[in-house]
Amino acid sequence: MKRFLLLFLIATVALLPQSAFAQVGEYRSALALGVNGGYVMNRVSFDPSVKQGFHGGTTMGLSLRYTCERYFKLLCALQVEANFAQMGWKETIETSSDTYSRTVNYMQVPLLARLGLGREEKGVMGYLVLGPQLGFYLSDSDKRGGEWTDETLALRPNRVVEQYDLPIKNKFEYGITGGLGLEVNTRRAGHFMIEGRYYFGLSNIFGDGKADAFGRSANGAIVAKASYMFDLFRRK
Repeated sequence: MKRFLLLFLIATVALLPQSAFAQVGEYRSALALGVNGGYVMNRVSFDPSVKQGFHGGTTMGLSLRYTCERYFKLLCALQVEANFAQMGWKETIETSSDTYSRTVNYMQVPLLARLGLGREEKGVMGYLVLGPQLGFYLSDSDKRGGEWTDETLALRPNRVVEQYDLPIKNKFEYGITGGLGLEVNTRRAGHFMIEGRYYFGLSNIFGDGKADAFGRSANGAIVAKASYMFDLFRRK
């Protein structure tokens, strides 16, 4: 099911330009390049569960967008990004003074179908983005505080402690991302955007075999970001 969902989204994004040209909408050909940055609030879905809050981190990168058609009032585009992102988890430990957080750094590549509604050249446009996202592990680090003794570890819920010294096994991850945004378009200064996204991981960061500690260990993130793009060319 996970692979089916990913393949379906990839096919949808890949076929969007072909379906757009086959429609009766107004032809567009516009390429825009820009930068983006924001804040990531991530949690890792563990099974067996690990109680945690959101791990905060930054994200930043490059964006490339190709607009291919205006179909009725919807502006259709494809967007690809290359982003550095700080993922990970921050545990909520209520049985002792121990604290723990782990930061996992990724290079992420979202492949997005984009539908906009509103002013195309001068004014405000709302938009939806949806598509698959690929992630490539770069590095990780952890922070520990408190006593960290055998006694405090034994008090962990369900006595789940295997995650602390467990290396990241899967250096490649994939999932689905989508969100809503607001874009201010200008004719000379470019495009200014604010956006909220959610990422749902379909792969695990640790091993998930019968002999492994966790059956599931997938990222899930809420992302708030701002972007700026400028047109490389624009033709109707």
